[in-house]
Amino acid sequence: MATIKINDLVKKFPVGKGHFTALNGINLNFDKGEFAGLVGPSGSGKTTLLNIIGSLDTPTTGSTIVLDKSISELSNKQAAKLRNKHIGFIFQTYNLLPVYTVFENVEFSLLLQKISAFERKKAVMMALEWVGLTDKAKSKPNMLSGGESQRVAIARSMVKKPEIVLADEPTANLDSKNSHHILQTMKKLNEELNVTFLFATHDEKVMQYLNRIVSLEDGKVVSDEIKT
Repeated sequence: MATIKINDLVKKFPVGKGHFTALNGINLNFDKGEFAGLVGPSGSGKTTLLNIIGSLDTPTTGSTIVLDKSISELSNKQAAKLRNKHIGFIFQTYNLLPVYTVFENVEFSLLLQKISAFERKKAVMMALEWVGLTDKAKSKPNMLSGGESQRVAIARSMVKKPEIVLADEPTANLDSKNSHHILQTMKKLNEELNVTFLFATHDEKVMQYLNRIVSLEDGKVVSDEIKT
């Protein structure tokens, strides 16, 4: 059963008196537990597609079904609920709140759910253990390296045990060593928790780890390769 089903997806943005077609007839399925990437140059449509899958945007025409929910039919409240409970996001900018500790940054998404303080603490410490940062729980973001900050961002996305994690250029601000560490961490979480990871990237280092590469160009799928 596909976790993500995309049929004849078109996304247009108004530009002046006309429009720009960012996605043009996309048909894709992603199964549970995939470690896949949307690959292509800037302007190919990969981030737009990731945003629609994450219910941050809606299709112009066509359908995107995520965890049996049609993105275009969700109210703002329903879309927020889908994101808060079932989808984790990792971006190239870590988006950590500077006044809060690492623990509090990771805990933040759980505060939107009705979870006891005891259960929240257990979940946060488990997420920090996954990324090897339990010793940084009381640190503030300005005390962390770039690699550590991105690992906190991974912990924050994983703490609610989402079915899907969407990662937009997650290694863009990292050096080679930290990039590989981050990717190994995400691959391990993918294998151990059977979470679907979907990347938007043009980083060759990321592509080495992917099991499937979907190449986009001018808003269209030009190849879809399963790596063995």
